[in-house]
Amino acid sequence: MATVRGRVAVVVSRYNEVVTARLLEGARRCLKDKGVPEARVDVIWVPGAFELPVAAEAAAATGRYAAIVALGCVIRGETPHFEYVASEAASGLQLAALETGVPVAFGLLTVDNAEQAEARVGKGAEAVRTALEMADAFAQLRATAVQAAR
Repeated sequence: MATVRGRVAVVVSRYNEVVTARLLEGARRCLKDKGVPEARVDVIWVPGAFELPVAAEAAAATGRYAAIVALGCVIRGETPHFEYVASEAASGLQLAALETGVPVAFGLLTVDNAEQAEARVGKGAEAVRTALEMADAFAQLRATAVQAAR
């Protein structure tokens, strides 16, 4: 995988920040390890997981980013709220990628309890790897299309 050219946006939910801050920490470390300078990474905080898709789409629509990484954590409670938030966030993040043509990596934990969230904080780095791989694939597709048009 080549190093991604351009900027990367990391959209992070403040809700369950004890977990999301650790997801972000892993994401930053992975970006650095993959050769993406901190100066090309923008972190965008949003109130909760439900807001991740609209922020991801708004960031992608600027044309500034080669990839978007969405990080959040939804922990099941006693009401159906979990299902609505998790489902809409997942659908919205996919839609943001489809509508903008910018890869949006899914780093949203959907867990039953805090222990499960703790066990999955490595998903921040995993989402970065996915975003960078997809950005590279998109760049290759564009380059191939340009060559074919000649």
